[in-house]
Parts: sequence; C-alpha cells; structure tokens
Amino acid sequence: MLCLVIATNAAVSAHDIPADVVVHAYLRPDGQRLHALIRVPLAAMRDVQFPLRGPGYLELAKADDFLRQAALTWVRDSLELFENGDRLLEPPQLVGSRVALPSDRSFATYDAAVAHLTGPGLPPDTDLIWNQALFDVWLDYPIRSDASEFAIHPGFARLGVRVATVLRFQQPNKPERVFEYLGDPGFVRLDPRWHQAALRFVRLGFEHILDGIDHLLFLLCLVLPFRKLKPLVIIVTSFTVAHSITLIASAMDLAPGALWFPPLIETLIAASIVYMALENIVGVTNLTRRWLITFAFGLVHGFGFSFALRETLQFAGSHLLTSLLSFNVGVELGQLLVLAVLIPLLHFAFARVVAERMGIIIVSAIVAHTAWHWMIERGAVLGEYDWSALSPDSPGKVVRWILAAVMIAAAVWLIRTAKKRPV
Repeated sequence: MLCLVIATNAAVSAHDIPADVVVHAYLRPDGQRLHALIRVPLAAMRDVQFPLRGPGYLELAKADDFLRQAALTWVRDSLELFENGDRLLEPPQLVGSRVALPSDRSFATYDAAVAHLTGPGLPPDTDLIWNQALFDVWLDYPIRSDASEFAIHPGFARLGVRVATVLRFQQPNKPERVFEYLGDPGFVRLDPRWHQAALRFVRLGFEHILDGIDHLLFLLCLVLPFRKLKPLVIIVTSFTVAHSITLIASAMDLAPGALWFPPLIETLIAASIVYMALENIVGVTNLTRRWLITFAFGLVHGFGFSFALRETLQFAGSHLLTSLLSFNVGVELGQLLVLAVLIPLLHFAFARVVAERMGIIIVSAIVAHTAWHWMIERGAVLGEYDWSALSPDSPGKVVRWILAAVMIAAAVWLIRTAKKRPV
C-alpha cells in the first residue's frame, strides 16, 4: 500500500500544470499548404503517460505513439486557423514530431526548424529527463492560396499558468510579422487591412477606458463642478488633446523606456486624481484654470493609455497610425458614454438627494481617499527602483517632456495675457 501511495503521488506531480511555458511557432503559407511548426515544452503535454526509464528518462524507442497523441491533443487542437474569414475545418496532416534537448536552438529560423523536424531524431539511448525536453510538431493545413488573408485564434494558454508565445508569420513576397504575447490574444489577423485594424483598436480603446477605474475617477472629478455643455466641451477637449499627444508620442518611442517609468506615471495618475478631488472640495469656479490643469494631467494620462496600447500595436500590421487614431477614437467614445450616463445621474442626485455643494464635497472626499491610497501604494513600488541605474537617454527624454510642457504653458499664458490687454 505504501508503494502504491508513493507511485500515485509521483504520477500526479509529474502532470502538474507548468507555471511558465514558452511557445515558439512558425506559420508559412506555401502554394496550397499552410505549414505550422510549433515548439512547446514536453511538460505541458499533460495526461499523456510517456514511457520512462531510470530516474525519469524518456524512453525514446517507445515514445512515438505517445508523442503523436500529445501532438494531436495538445498542439493541433489548440490551433484555429482561418483563410479569408473561413475557419480551416479539414484536419491538418501531422508531418512529423520530434523531441529535442533543452539546449536545442533549431527554432531560431524556419529553415533550421524544418531541417530539425525532417532530420534524424535523438539516439534511443539519450538520457533526457522527460519534463525537461522540448517537443516539436509540424502540421500542414490545406488552403486555397498562399496569397489569402490568414488569421489565427491560438489556444496555447491552456498549456500552463503563464504562457508566452512567439509567433512568426511568413507570407510570400511580404515581410515577416512577429507576434509576442501572453496568454490568449483572441482572434488575430496576421496581416490585417486598415479597416480591420481600425475596428480592433476602436474596440480596444473603448474597453480600456471602461475598465480603467482610475481614468474614470479622474473624469468624474473633472466634470463634477462643471456639468453644463460649454464647460464640458472645453474641459473634455483639453483632456483629449493632451492625452492624444503623449499617446502618439509614446507609441513612436519618444518616451523613456526604463522600468521605472510606468510606475512613475501610475503614481502621477493617482496624484492627479487626489489633486482634482481636493480642488473640488476647496471649490473651483475658474473654467480657464480647470482646463489648463486638465491639459497638464492629460499629458500624464496619455502615457498611461500608451501602456495598454504598447503590447497590442503588433496586431496593427502595417497600419500603425490608423491604429493609434482608432484607439484614441475608442477612448473618446468610452468617455462620451460615461458622461452620457454620469451627467444625468449627478443632476438627479443634486436635485433630489443632496445639495449640490455638499454632494460635490462628499463625492470628491471619497474619490480623494481612494486615490490617496493608490498614490501611496504606487509610490512605494516606485521607490524600490534603483535610480542610479538609469539608462543614459532616459533623463534626456524626461527633460525634453518637461521643457515641452513648460513651453506649452508659457504659450497659453502669453495668449491669455494678450487677450486681457486693451486694444
């Protein structure tokens, strides 16, 4: 009974879900075949009892049928491929599968991967711990033409707790497209047209503003004392222009790329909410002051939007500018939806539930309390970075942005001063 318990525990532990999995894949249409070459860790092939020997070495001479089962169950069934919008329903041909050593580098190029998968396998007496091995699979899908539009919905996220995928798409007479993503990216067009990229990024921007509670609280503080049409238009336009500037600039790699920059921006976003809430409590009636402050903080929030956009720009294909503008449109649509719901609710609350001034103070105090804790927590994360290890170009980029902000503020001040002078 003791031996049975030990054996059962060993079998269970051998099939635990791997914590970190890295998938490498090549997709290359060629004539009427779409070649899919995939490399995954063998440890991710759960529920397959590979034949073992000794202290856990893979019994290569007896492993072919088990490898075929793993290739079909865990690799083939994890891929959904589409041609011109239609899913490829005909089962692919399993051209071959191989086990490779952890040090194998054959997936560095497509040709090397093909040579590896068509060449001889490892000698049967190779001492290879099974859960350290790499598993390579070649699948061939029948297609109508290699000039078609292709898309993929990869399901490799089920292979582990945290799955990182590097996908290379190589279409004839077109540049290679490389995608790197975590988890499940959903439906991905491998070479989208401009309108397809635009629709994807409009949706992404719309979802981002609705999911970003910090941006929504900032928007609430912005419009809380100014709920009439003209002030709303001025303030929202100021915020839109400002975050559009930094969003596009960041996407063009004009922002610092150091590790400390995102937590700095997140801390400043929380600080901007605290400031706006406190200003509402004190009482602000100057519209010009509000839109100027909004513009300054909008520059900061634009960097925050860019962090959500950075990982997804790879899905824009060759339509970078279109995707950036579309993301911005999605953000604005989300803001308009929020305002369309928020403004009537505030009018109703201040007319029927609580006096306007008291309501503004109560709501602003709750928001300030929440944002204050965010600012403290994010500031603590920011303080853990080693500021002495800044990259040489990072301070220069920060200084340039500070100078740009100062110049914009000076220009606005000059315009206001000129308007006040008698003619």
